Amino acid sequence: MWRKLIFMFTGLCGAWSGYALYYSVGQTIPWLSEGTSTFRVGLALTLFMLVGAVFFVLLSRMLGSLLDLRVEEGVSKLARVPMSELAAGALGLGIGLLFSLLLYPSLNWLGRPGDLLQVALMLVFGYMGLRVGLAKKEDLGSFWTSGRWNTGTGNEERRIEEHKILDTSVIIDGRIADICKTGFIEGTIVIPEFVLEELQHIADSSDLLKRNRGRRGLDILNKIQKELEIKVLIYEGDFEEISEVDSKLVKLAKVLQGKVVTNDFNLNKVCELQGVSVLNINDLANAVKPVVLPGEEIMVQIIKDGKEHGQGVAYLDDGTMIVVEGGREYIGTMMEVLVTSVLQTSAGRMIFAKPKLLEKAQ
Repeated sequence: MWRKLIFMFTGLCGAWSGYALYYSVGQTIPWLSEGTSTFRVGLALTLFMLVGAVFFVLLSRMLGSLLDLRVEEGVSKLARVPMSELAAGALGLGIGLLFSLLLYPSLNWLGRPGDLLQVALMLVFGYMGLRVGLAKKEDLGSFWTSGRWNTGTGNEERRIEEHKILDTSVIIDGRIADICKTGFIEGTIVIPEFVLEELQHIADSSDLLKRNRGRRGLDILNKIQKELEIKVLIYEGDFEEISEVDSKLVKLAKVLQGKVVTNDFNLNKVCELQGVSVLNINDLANAVKPVVLPGEEIMVQIIKDGKEHGQGVAYLDDGTMIVVEGGREYIGTMMEVLVTSVLQTSAGRMIFAKPKLLEKAQ
């Protein structure tokens, strides 16, 4: 149906072109000049219009298949372009064209050259806007992906949907899945594509330990995405100018105005220096451990010797290490110890104690 409409439109255009050609050129032909009978003029005019219509229809048929192919190729290429690039490019192009139109009144005094200059300015500013928009696509994307621009109605406060960006270490660790299951993590879990690529690289490693860690991380992601009732976003963007994954995570957190979830001590420090909010799983684990105060008495089993002379090492049920002064000679035995001090760091909690038997002996 649309082909017939195109042929009709091109035929009408051809007829109009023949009509215009007759009155611009046909009048110069002697046998069509003034004084010619009305019948002959009408016949000539009809002939010009008919030839123009036929020519345009034939031309459209010849170019139709080529145009169809080019249009299909163009549509398929546009379909492969990410939506963020399309939106950013369109926004930049629109701003560039608008800026060029604002300059138009100042060019009126030039007359015809001013019109040509305006066309040139539209091309230049439109191209510049398009390039700037594509270059700033990540920053522009924060307006519609961060969730911080959604406003309520009436007196409702702005609804803030925070993004929690997972790094490779916290995914491999696995505890993030249990934390998400409890509901303590709110907002959207963001899994960057470059983190997925790093996990896949680890899973394909020739080293058995690394390969198992990578596969465990992929299993954890599959569990979070399919089994847990939490929103998961796979971020497909990348920062090609940055090579380090940790630096990409910091940049992404700034773009999305989100928080990095990690258990990497070094990444934790980098985020703090960059002013990026960070959620450290180890800090959370330490926060929910039972509080042990100096002076308390606990029962432990000494399982190995410590770094210093005479020290013994024991562990609580939650994995907290206890360094027992003078406990080396009690390795393998269950004994009561007296807590002397507690050291709390992001890397974990350490408890220092001494055997209660030595306390009584004093």
